[in-house]
Amino acid sequence: MRLVSFSASGQAGWGVLLGSKVVPSQQLDKDLPQSLQALISGGDEWPKLMKVLAERASSLPGLPISEVELMPCVPRPGKIICLGVNYVDHAKEGGNQIGDYPSIFMRCATSLLAHGAPLQVPTISNKLDFEAELAVVIGRTTRFVSESDALNAVFGYACFNDATLRDYQRKTSQWTIGKNFDCTGAFGPCLVTPDELPAGCVGLQIQSRLNGQVMQSANTADMAFGVARTIALLSESLTLEPGDVLVMGTPGGVGYARTPPVWMKAGDTIEIEIEGIGTLSNKVTA
Repeated sequence: MRLVSFSASGQAGWGVLLGSKVVPSQQLDKDLPQSLQALISGGDEWPKLMKVLAERASSLPGLPISEVELMPCVPRPGKIICLGVNYVDHAKEGGNQIGDYPSIFMRCATSLLAHGAPLQVPTISNKLDFEAELAVVIGRTTRFVSESDALNAVFGYACFNDATLRDYQRKTSQWTIGKNFDCTGAFGPCLVTPDELPAGCVGLQIQSRLNGQVMQSANTADMAFGVARTIALLSESLTLEPGDVLVMGTPGGVGYARTPPVWMKAGDTIEIEIEGIGTLSNKVTA
């Protein structure tokens, strides 16, 4: 099933995405939580509930997707945990090595934007780079989980553009500031439940396209740290909570590693596509 967070008539909500229509949660059941994040946090009953909601949604009229404003899949995650240099080709193009433990940095919720929303080039830098990534949304409180059980913690998957201000990323030894400018972390278009995808999203094509030109093209099987291993490793150190988001790193082909470098600029369109999940598209604005 495909789920979206959206705003319509000034009210935020969530619904089931079926083709070009969204079936709001209120149509599915008036007693459902008003936000997708609240649904995810509601306990371990959501796998059964999802099947029921999918059946109901298929027979309801819903709203044309053109009449709603999409929001990031999870608008205000408690934690956004990102992996750096998680594809061999990206590590090589940046002169980095992949170690025995993933490179971890954090994003803030204020950096997120939805599918179709303007991705902003800030006034203080023009070195805005694209990064096609797989996003994982956690669905259960998870601590000290084994790799073999880790995928049971996943609620769903989405596309992510970890757009980065490269000059600010390199101002410090930590990457945080370059990764957290407002309206640079595109997250969408929808959240796809695991039953529609291969376990851990292994073996899916992932691409970025800038103004229609393919810039990155790889396979999620090329990740050094896959979803299950990443969840298991993180759970050794911290508690993963429902609604937390993991962003799984980008393949080679990013803008800064090209000669000459390619930066996103106002007027561009950047698309992130992951096989089986969909296409996340954003116009770049000043």
